[in-house]
Amino acid sequence: MRDPVSNDPSRYRPAPGSIPEAPGVYRFSDPHGRVIYVGKAKSLRQRLNSYFADLTGLHPRTRQMVTTAAKVEWTVVTTEVEALQLEYNWIKEFDPRFNVRYRDDKTYPVLAATMNEEFPRLHVYRGPRRKGVRYFGPYAHAWAIRETLDLLLRVFPARTCSAGVFKRHGQIGRPCLLGYIDKCSAPCVGRVDADEHRAIVEDFCDFLSGRTDHLVRQLERKMADASEQLEFERAARLRDDIGALRRAMEKQAVVLGDGTDADVVAFAEDELEAAVQVFHVRGGRVRGQRGWVIDKVEPTDTAQLVERFLTQFYGEQAALAGSADDATQPVPREILVPVLPQESGSLVEWLSRLRGSRVQLRVPQRGDKRALAETVARNAAEAFTQHKLRRAGDLTARSAALQEIQDALGLDSAPLRIECIDVSHVQGSNVVASLVVFEDGLARKSEYRRFEVRGGAEGGDVAAIAEVVRRRFRRYLAETSAETRPGNGEPDHGESGEVPAGVPEHRPGIDPETGRPRKFAYPPNLLVVDGGQPQVEAAADVLAGLGVTDVAVCGLAKRLEEVWLPAEPDPVILSRTSEGLYLLQRVRDEAHRFAITYHRQRRSQSMVASELDAVPGLGPARRAALLKHFGSLRKIKAAAVDEIAALPGFGPRTAAAVLAALNGEQSTEPAAAGQGAQ
Repeated sequence: MRDPVSNDPSRYRPAPGSIPEAPGVYRFSDPHGRVIYVGKAKSLRQRLNSYFADLTGLHPRTRQMVTTAAKVEWTVVTTEVEALQLEYNWIKEFDPRFNVRYRDDKTYPVLAATMNEEFPRLHVYRGPRRKGVRYFGPYAHAWAIRETLDLLLRVFPARTCSAGVFKRHGQIGRPCLLGYIDKCSAPCVGRVDADEHRAIVEDFCDFLSGRTDHLVRQLERKMADASEQLEFERAARLRDDIGALRRAMEKQAVVLGDGTDADVVAFAEDELEAAVQVFHVRGGRVRGQRGWVIDKVEPTDTAQLVERFLTQFYGEQAALAGSADDATQPVPREILVPVLPQESGSLVEWLSRLRGSRVQLRVPQRGDKRALAETVARNAAEAFTQHKLRRAGDLTARSAALQEIQDALGLDSAPLRIECIDVSHVQGSNVVASLVVFEDGLARKSEYRRFEVRGGAEGGDVAAIAEVVRRRFRRYLAETSAETRPGNGEPDHGESGEVPAGVPEHRPGIDPETGRPRKFAYPPNLLVVDGGQPQVEAAADVLAGLGVTDVAVCGLAKRLEEVWLPAEPDPVILSRTSEGLYLLQRVRDEAHRFAITYHRQRRSQSMVASELDAVPGLGPARRAALLKHFGSLRKIKAAAVDEIAALPGFGPRTAAAVLAALNGEQSTEPAAAGQGAQ
């Protein structure tokens, strides 16, 4: 178990007088070198000393952060703009668990235009933003997006089908129903080429972005020209298109009569949390609305919330727009906020650099903009109230669950990081395992891992659990030793903890060769295995053999939901209403889901591979190339000879032999031995 005083802030407090009074950016790291919090300060000495005051007087989240940390470092900067940029870069790079992250709400649907595809697609989407895709919304309901699409597709007949449907209709040479009723330009069958279809989608995006009057005038001119040339059917269709555009415009009320492009930001907050709402106004009309609720890590006033939100939100928008193939501006001309940050001049300069032209940051004082800001503030307050009603017990429940697990298992500290291992197979075939990670009681899916069990069915689940635990913690020990090897270890920054300028920075948990996070750099506080006493003993024996003594182990048996501990003859029984048991069940069930998903994938691949084995002369390399390119046996069977022949190592004869074998036909030619044959 961990030494309970190892996280005492006094153990890593910098020496008195060693912290400079200059402005800079600082970061706290845990005992394993993982960055857990990043901040900036006008005076590093004043800010950092505040963290090492009496713990009982600290904000609850601040107290948890400083007791979790084991080290603090800082970098001195010369300007506030440099501090803003460095703080944003560190937060993006290290993803510190205690920093506020304004991520897009994944609950509400948006309308997405996949501009990064050859034939862009319009569709309903929920999830994180991706580069090269334009988003409109979010909308309150998915049906609102479909209603908007149905109204506008007669004017902008863009593709809305999935990749599978698009490919299938291209193969059969007939468009879908939307193509027959002129609500799709049918690029799948070549009615329009890629450039023509992209122009249609760009006009659609321009309309939703606010260039409505320009498009309506353009259609009115075309209608007048058609009338003059006595093309009355074409003129009637253009008239109907104009009516459809105007009905779509009526759904978006004008809120600013001067046609302003602006984002209006408002907050609702208390001592522990804050809600933020943003209205995106383009061409005087509200084009979208977003909202977040975040936990405060330290006492933060509204001005500080404004600065941190603008930095992270528009920095992320600029990063997403960086590779897009359109002219979307990541920052609007004007941003209306409830209060200006202290260093608003530096923030405006940084935002102007992101936009490429001057940005105005101001507090509306009167008129329509003041009224709109009040509306956004009411929305923020309502969202905050609803959040409180929904999650009144959520943070409390998670804290109670971690505390119950700590007490029940006799841990020295709450298990802030829990990992769980589960094994999946069918009668010993395709044996795989999953490892899921929960931090602060929440799933951290970016750190999930999956394993192919090398021993297969030999030894059953117990041997499989032992193998996975051994592989996971051998990697951890190897990466930990790599961090501290001479020549590759942590540079000596002296007692001050300052990172000198110009010295290559050591980044704990980051592979210096690839720049990516190491897969197994951070150990859990608690390792959970799916099973009873045999599985727990196997995992504990492996950890003992590797010399890992600071990771607790337990098992959760499915039959009676008993919690088993190493070297204990009887299980720990948690109440069925226990928050701790509920959290362990969620961790176990998530590991089971992840393992089952991977096992089905492996089983599907093995079934495909078994059918491909029947193709004469087709070696493992070319089988792998087929699976990688097409993804499934069904798609390989539906492919044309030319599609397969275009792959490296294939030719017309090999492609024909593959299709003949898979479709049960007689091939006139054997598969030719190519570069990929083995």
